[in-house]
Parts: sequence; C-alpha cells; structure tokens
Amino acid sequence: MADYENNEEILTLKAFFDEHTMSVHLVENNPPRAKRGEPGNWELVKLSDRLLTYDELDVLAEAILETAENDKNSFIEIEEEGAAVVQLRNLRIAIARRPFADKMEISAIRPIVKLDLDDYELSSKLMNRLEARAEGILVSGSPGSGKSTFAAALAEFYGRKGNVVKTLEQPRDLQVEESIVQYSPLDGSMEKAADILLLVRPDFVIYDELRKNSDFQAYSDLRSAGVGMVGVVHAGSAIDALQRLLLGGRVELGQVPSTVDTIVHIEDGRVAKVSALSLKVKLPTGMGGTQRDLARPVVEVRDFERGILEYEMFTFGGEKVVVPVRGAVTHLGGEAERRPVGRGIPGETVPVSVSYSKKKVTIYTGRKYSKQRIEIFADDLYLFTTVVGRNGESSIRIKTRQGSILVDAMEEGANITAKIAE
Repeated sequence: MADYENNEEILTLKAFFDEHTMSVHLVENNPPRAKRGEPGNWELVKLSDRLLTYDELDVLAEAILETAENDKNSFIEIEEEGAAVVQLRNLRIAIARRPFADKMEISAIRPIVKLDLDDYELSSKLMNRLEARAEGILVSGSPGSGKSTFAAALAEFYGRKGNVVKTLEQPRDLQVEESIVQYSPLDGSMEKAADILLLVRPDFVIYDELRKNSDFQAYSDLRSAGVGMVGVVHAGSAIDALQRLLLGGRVELGQVPSTVDTIVHIEDGRVAKVSALSLKVKLPTGMGGTQRDLARPVVEVRDFERGILEYEMFTFGGEKVVVPVRGAVTHLGGEAERRPVGRGIPGETVPVSVSYSKKKVTIYTGRKYSKQRIEIFADDLYLFTTVVGRNGESSIRIKTRQGSILVDAMEEGANITAKIAE
C-alpha cells in the first residue's frame, strides 16, 4: 500500500502512488482505489477503507490546477465547467465535477512502462517494413493494452534513424525523448495544428489518438501531403480499427491503402497481430459472375507475417463493405481439408464484418455461412441470434432493439464476434 493512511488529509497525489501503480481513482463518497501492475496484468485495489469527501477532493483539485499553472513542465490541456484535464509532469489527470459528473472525481494516470522497439522482439520482416515501407500506420488496441507505449517506442525508433519526428496529442502524455516536440490542438483545432505541422516539415507524426472525424481527417490530410503517420486508435482488433477509418466516409475506399498501409494491433503490451493493406482491381473472392461484369477496386487486408488474405474491402450496393475471405484450410483429425459451404459446427467461430447506415446494420459473413443461425457477441457479452441470408449477410433495421444495441456496442469500441448457434 502507498503512504496514504486512513486518518491522513489528502494534500498530494504522491501519497497514493508506489512503483507498481498505473493509475489512481479518487471518487467522492468512495474509498481511494488504484490499478497496480502493468498493461495486461493489473488489478484494481482499495487503498483505504475511509470514504473520500467532496471538500478534500476539491482542495486537491485546486492544488493540482495551481501547480500546473506555475510549473513550466506542466500544463492544463482542457478546462471547462465541470471538467479539466491536466498534464502534471508525467501524470495525466482528469478532474470531473458537477454538473458534468454526479460526483467529484480525480483520476491520475502514470506511464509505468517505457519500452524501446527492441523490447517487443519484432520479426526482421516487420522491422524492415517499419523502417523502409510503412508510412501510414495504425496502432490499435483496447484501453490499457499498451498501444501508446508502442507508439512512443516507434517515435523514438524513427527519431534515431535520422528523421524529424513530432507528436500530435490531446492530452500530451506520450513519454518520448527531448528531441521530439509534442504538439496539441491549436485554438481547440487539430486541423489548425496539422497545418502548422506541415510548415515544420516533419518526416513522421505520431497522432495520439484518433477518435473524432476531425482526427481522422487531419491524419489523412497529413498523410496525403507525404508525411509518415502513426495513428493510435481504440479498437478491439486490427479490422475494427480499419472499420473506424471507413466510418461515415472518413476516407474514400481508393485512398485507404495510401492512407493506412499497416495496422499493428497491441494486446497485453505485446504486438498480437500485424495487417498489411494493398489495392487491386479484381473480382472479389466468392462473388459469382465474370471478371468483366464484377471486377472492381478491392482493398486486400492480409496477415503480414503469413501473407494470407483475410479480408477484402470494396463497394457493393453503394456501400463500403469489409468481407472476411474464407474457405481457408482447416485442420480436422490431423488432416487439412476444406469445410463444405453451409455446414458450420455449433459453437464454431464465424468471422464477421459489421457496417451500418442510417437505416440498417449489416452483418457480413460470406456465403459459406448462408442460412446458418449465428450468435452475435460484443466482446464476451451475448447480444442476439440472427440468420445469415443466401447472399452471406444479415440486415437488421437500425431502429430495432437488436440494431440499436449492436450500433451502441460498435461505437463503444467493442469487439464484435459471432458463433454458429447451438
């Protein structure tokens, strides 16, 4: 336990931290809690039985704001009625009050791990791509997975290779070496900050993190201008990160591979998957007809290390779709064989891609699973069961209960998965 005692008045955040503390969470009328451990291996622990009061949290919040104003190595990123975000040295602190929150809350997050790219033990193939070919990178992962730590390591890697590297952050909390200048929104606008960055002529910009349409637009504009980009994005998988790039027409389909050519997905502080993107004019896999009839621009998404085609992106019926490419070899009883179309095993994982418009949500599985009943999950939470149509997709009106909960889950960054129903 940290130095905090039950009868001690709170005057500083230091009392709650020890060398294993990732973050501290102080909530009015609750005991102080902290996350202890490291990305992928932590637990939320109670630091005391005493309940925190509004008055002592208010005094602590004012002390934090005053310190940030007077410390040249600290700054206030956001200050609105009921909310403030402060970078206090290496602590990122979020303060919430009424009316923004129903209780007074102070959350302080400290980077506990700083890694070099060599610490990730990446393959020589991936290292060569990062150094020589990858110029539009998305680093994806769930909250607390370690994606910002990887992005910081990548920034320093590019810096050591003789490149001019900048960061674009809100708040500015990446832990990078002194030679890397960290930028934040200019007059509240990331687009304005990006315009200034172009005048600085950086070789690489680390954008932490992409959330709103304006973030994706600024990322795309910088990349189109020839700047090497690394964007950090909340997503449950590499393909979910790609879906977020497409959401609402943020990037045109034909521009996707020139905007993002590599997706690095982080789980539990390690590189779990790398996907590579390329553009081809071809007949989408599994689509009937002739080459002349249906050939179109198709973005291929391949597993980088194995080179296996996993997804295809193309325009179908006026909508951009991301379709899993199946029919891959499956090992059964020690022999490799192709599973016949339409004969899924109950409980078998079904690769799905989900998109939505103003009127409907469409779940794509490919024709292999046509006429199958599949169960839809958001992370590990069961949502509903649906039937795949003959064309390999299931459409649900967005105003229905199933449609609304699926869209809510997607917007919250949940990983959407499916299984063959029992």
